[in-house]
Amino acid sequence: MTNIMLFAQPYDISATGFYFETVEQYDAQAAKAVNAYGQRVEEFEIQFIDGERIDFALSRAWELCQVNFAAFLEAAQSWDEEKKHLYIIAVGDCGYGHFDVVDDPDGIEIDLYSVESLRELAENFVDEGLFGEVPDSLASHIDYDSIARDLAADFSETEIAGEKLVYAYR
Repeated sequence: MTNIMLFAQPYDISATGFYFETVEQYDAQAAKAVNAYGQRVEEFEIQFIDGERIDFALSRAWELCQVNFAAFLEAAQSWDEEKKHLYIIAVGDCGYGHFDVVDDPDGIEIDLYSVESLRELAENFVDEGLFGEVPDSLASHIDYDSIARDLAADFSETEIAGEKLVYAYR
């Protein structure tokens, strides 16, 4: 369970915002929010204040706002790190729409690898036998940089919350 602190900043400059961690806390405080003239405040900007780096990155990709923060909190609490990475990449780099991913997060057609670079991915692919059996006498002659350049046609590198990843959109 991840702890996330959000802040509801009223668009009305004469009103005071509030911190919250749950939808229930938001609802209770929003119901009491009034401006300096006693009028009810209805519109808030939702700001990510504290939490894990991956959840901050998720909130940015989510385009966190008053309408969607409840779904964001649910996803941040229930999704594992890989699903969060996939969402961030799908929405940010691969042209998926928010609802395409949220409605079917397992339907994201992206291959994701937690490696530092395309070269490391090339080394992993050779080690896993994707290029066939490589005799020990030839292993030292493999040009991993060349394989990495070839992989760059289909794979991209990114960094999310300090973690380097390589992905391919299928």
